[in-house]
Amino acid sequence: MKRSAINEIMAEADDMIRSHGFTLPPFAYWTPEAFKARVADGSARRIADARMGWDITDFGQGDYDNLGLFLFTLRNGHLADLERGRGMVYAEKLLISGDEQFSPMHTHIIKSEDIINRGGATLVVELFGSDDAGKFDGDRGGVVRCDGMERPFSPGEKLKLAPGESVTLSPGDWHAFWGEGGSVLIGEVSTVNDDETDNIFREPIGRFSEVEEDVAPTHLLVSDYRAAFGLS
Repeated sequence: MKRSAINEIMAEADDMIRSHGFTLPPFAYWTPEAFKARVADGSARRIADARMGWDITDFGQGDYDNLGLFLFTLRNGHLADLERGRGMVYAEKLLISGDEQFSPMHTHIIKSEDIINRGGATLVVELFGSDDAGKFDGDRGGVVRCDGMERPFSPGEKLKLAPGESVTLSPGDWHAFWGEGGSVLIGEVSTVNDDETDNIFREPIGRFSEVEEDVAPTHLLVSDYRAAFGLS
């Protein structure tokens, strides 16, 4: 993706988020230089280490409008806390899925998540179950919870979530999603999030975009942090 396109998506997403009564945290608006200075003095190191912030992906396919997703990680806990069962074991994101903008079929090994339609159009979530080894099984359904109530699903069933409705997904629940009838503001409340290792896609695909630096970034993406801050 071109950096100029990423900058435009950031501005458009911020407008949509505000139109639904949400405001991003102050660190969302730091310039790259201000962010780097705060990481260098230690005050923002936790934000960088937790990969909180802007995340815009075309899944490495170069077709963002049809295969892509906007995300902003608002908060994220520690895997070590999750492993010992206490501390900051949760994460929260805002996502935007455009009309017929597909987020490809995937599951998670660790993360459980609530996917919530926060406003806009209809959110469609396509579901499949796993085989006994946790791999995608096109012939198997399962059970999820919709707004706290158990709901069996058949393989390939498409849940349609109106604003205010939600689905709870567990590891092994394979899912893809997209907006129907317009763009959707999506909330994600989950256990600790690790986008570098805990997204298992059905088809070989990249999680992050390759960026063409045609202009300077308005704000850094989480995928910029490793190079920008020298993270391991």
